[in-house]
Amino acid sequence: MSLLILLGSPEDYMLPCLSKQILGIECFGCGGQRSVSLLFHGEFIAAFKMYPAIYPLVLLSFFIVANLFFKFKHSSKIINTLAIVTITTIVVSYLIKIIN
Repeated sequence: MSLLILLGSPEDYMLPCLSKQILGIECFGCGGQRSVSLLFHGEFIAAFKMYPAIYPLVLLSFFIVANLFFKFKHSSKIINTLAIVTITTIVVSYLIKIIN
């Protein structure tokens, strides 16, 4: 616990979005770091609201790592499908954020 106090909170070490700072426009990844932080704090709904693509990203990441240790049948099709779902979620949520 004292180490956490010395190091500060994880939010103190988050990288700023250069696109947002320089151009004033959020990028496709804006909210991703905070969403991961919210996941680690157990705030699952808030994590989704912050960055809707967090769950497809987590699922894709876990499957890729699991596939390194256990070779799954049709793994390339599963990875491609999960990647398409993830990218689609990122793009759609970005467009919704920009429109609103």
